[in-house]
Amino acid sequence: MTFNFWSLDYIYYPISGIMWVWHEAFGFVFGPNSALAWVLSVIFLIFTLRALLFKPFMKQMDSQLKMQAVQPRMKQLREKYKDDKQRLSEEMMKLNKEAGVNPLASCLPALIQAPVFIGLFHVLRSFQPVFENGAWIYRQNVYFFGAQDVVSMGDAKLPGGAPLVGFMTMPADQLAFMNGVREAIIWWGVPLMICAGIATHMTSRRSVARQAEMNVGAASNPQTAIMNKLMLYLFPLFVVFGGPFFPLAILF
Repeated sequence: MTFNFWSLDYIYYPISGIMWVWHEAFGFVFGPNSALAWVLSVIFLIFTLRALLFKPFMKQMDSQLKMQAVQPRMKQLREKYKDDKQRLSEEMMKLNKEAGVNPLASCLPALIQAPVFIGLFHVLRSFQPVFENGAWIYRQNVYFFGAQDVVSMGDAKLPGGAPLVGFMTMPADQLAFMNGVREAIIWWGVPLMICAGIATHMTSRRSVARQAEMNVGAASNPQTAIMNKLMLYLFPLFVVFGGPFFPLAILF
């Protein structure tokens, strides 16, 4: 794959590069073709991305604390200019500027994580065989990974014959090319997607609770209430019902 300046390669290459470094490290210990080495390379890729997001997360916390401090004054402004929306908007912007509050800072980690997940999903899907000229073949490279690595990842299987890049609804001929066993993918995939859904719910629950502590009156806002319900229930359900279409490596 060559770098395309008009695509999301700005995301794909860094993600595959970090994953490549971890695979080299774990491949040295467990062997480059080991399924464990590939699983750990994906898991530690996430750990690395979390570490890189630590500073934006701290900025988010700082912004939330500042927003909490100005809430009483915000309430006064809403009451004072409740009949003048334009003046209210101007005064709120002025107050945020004086207090050093950046409302977008609280959204920054989420805005960064979304394209990261999309990038990881794309990179892992790229390891799957493709149908060309009447036959299934592996790509010659996947960003930082060469042809040998692509075949190694495609052939990496969990006990029972479940390919790491396989998914429960994978076409039969594509799965057969990898000598994969659908029953094994389901056996691994169902518990993984349930655990992923629970983990997503618990993470969202902590986030909602933290926001409620920072801003006591936010829960009464109808828009906030709707967003909280989406985070607590819709997102976890998306993970569970989307599980059959996600490669096992993504679920890990």
